[in-house]
Amino acid sequence: MAGTRRSSRSPRVALRRALTWLGRVTVALVALSVVQVLWVRWLPPLTTQTILARRWEAWRAGRPSSIERDWVGRREISDEVVRAVLAGEDTLFYQHHGFDWRAIRVAWRHNQHSRRVEGASTLTQQTAKNLFLWQQRSWLRKGLEAWYTVLLELLVPKERILVLYLNVAEWGDRVFGVEAGARRWLGKSARHLTRDEAALLVSCLPNPRRYPPTGGSRFIARRRAAVLRRMHEVAPAEPARVAPDDGDDEEGR
Repeated sequence: MAGTRRSSRSPRVALRRALTWLGRVTVALVALSVVQVLWVRWLPPLTTQTILARRWEAWRAGRPSSIERDWVGRREISDEVVRAVLAGEDTLFYQHHGFDWRAIRVAWRHNQHSRRVEGASTLTQQTAKNLFLWQQRSWLRKGLEAWYTVLLELLVPKERILVLYLNVAEWGDRVFGVEAGARRWLGKSARHLTRDEAALLVSCLPNPRRYPPTGGSRFIARRRAAVLRRMHEVAPAEPARVAPDDGDDEEGR
């Protein structure tokens, strides 16, 4: 009888131990993600998952793995760049809480009937992906992206999220951050970009490695025209809401 009782208890004990272990791992992962987000609230990220992926790709291909990257604070970025990014990537950035549900519904309906997949990622979602996650599409990545998006919106001011996005977005092959992008493609600092130059630079953001802003493609021409139009229509007042001092700390190259 005693042996029977022990054998019936063994699966329960094993299940309890497994659940305890799973609970501890979950708590540790949640704590780690919170620490990651709090770090970038106050300090520039040391690197990003996208940068690491680009280095790895270059190394595997036998190419130089150097990265062009300059961290700049909000004071070093032209208001025109902010307007262009809001107009081109997320016109409702200051209204939503990380997710643009209307855009998600529109993209979902489009993707049901088209081979060309459209996304509906907000600036916060793109920042979460660029900072912490890999680029390849998968349900796992989208789930983690949603989690980090919620954390960013809860723990990081909007102004800081915008600065993070501008500094970690890819603006060409192994070119990261608006300052490096401006210098690479337009030969000047991001703080000195004009309205037209800002729209041109932002026009490459859907696929900067395929469509560089100065490549002269029809895609870039159409995107630039659309960004300029939306800058005039919906975005001119938004940069006034961006605090001038939101982390102008410098990061070494």
